[in-house]
Amino acid sequence: MSKQERWSKLLELLAVDGKLEVEGAAATMSVSPATIRRDLDELAEQQLLVRTRGGAIAHGVSYELPLRYKSSRQVSEKQRIASAVADLLTPGDVVGLNGGTTTTEVARALTLRAGGEAAERGESGSGPRYTVVTNALNIASELAVRPQFKIVVTGGVARPQTYELVGPLTQGVLNQVVLDVAVLGVDGVDPQLGVMTHHEDEAGISRLLAERARKVVLATDSSKMGKRTFARICGLDRIDVLVTDSGLAPDMAARLTEAGIEVISV
Repeated sequence: MSKQERWSKLLELLAVDGKLEVEGAAATMSVSPATIRRDLDELAEQQLLVRTRGGAIAHGVSYELPLRYKSSRQVSEKQRIASAVADLLTPGDVVGLNGGTTTTEVARALTLRAGGEAAERGESGSGPRYTVVTNALNIASELAVRPQFKIVVTGGVARPQTYELVGPLTQGVLNQVVLDVAVLGVDGVDPQLGVMTHHEDEAGISRLLAERARKVVLATDSSKMGKRTFARICGLDRIDVLVTDSGLAPDMAARLTEAGIEVISV
């Protein structure tokens, strides 16, 4: 198990219980307690958790919002998708993230990657490696305390159901920025109508993120494929890459490839 995989598993365990103990985590992951202690120390340096005697606890509000938001459905699939999306990003990129459980996992995967790179170089206080533009309050909350990230949060009116900022203020900020990559989480993907979500105000912001980006990556699990929802974000012609899980039907994969989309199944 790699360091990044261990870190991801430790944070997953922490998200479930709010705390963990070294001995229990070591037994669960079949590694030595010394390895877990080193991992927890490094995660604490990245402000991803708070070290305690014999273990760790969640890092206050940075976990509070995502815990309430976190879906119990397709968790492992979303984490694999998030890791694959993080692999597509390059230090120095300006990355746009809309709200959602999958994009939240993308933010976490990027945090683990940036933190691991900094730890390997011994640079606990290094400057930003990524600029993240987001209208999701929970993503901004998690990344704001990480020195590897410059966070740009749009203005707008907060939707309590999804922690997303929407409205003219949000649009005003996005109209003034240029993105290298927009990573979009969605609620539906239809071969004819394109990508969709449940709410028209969120759809408008996601559409603008796509318009401001050089490259658009769709990050969604296979349960959303072939599904139609209320509000259209954009057509498939605006999507460059789809990252999904191995449950994607072969005929759907073929249709998306024909539409010029690179399909990555994990």
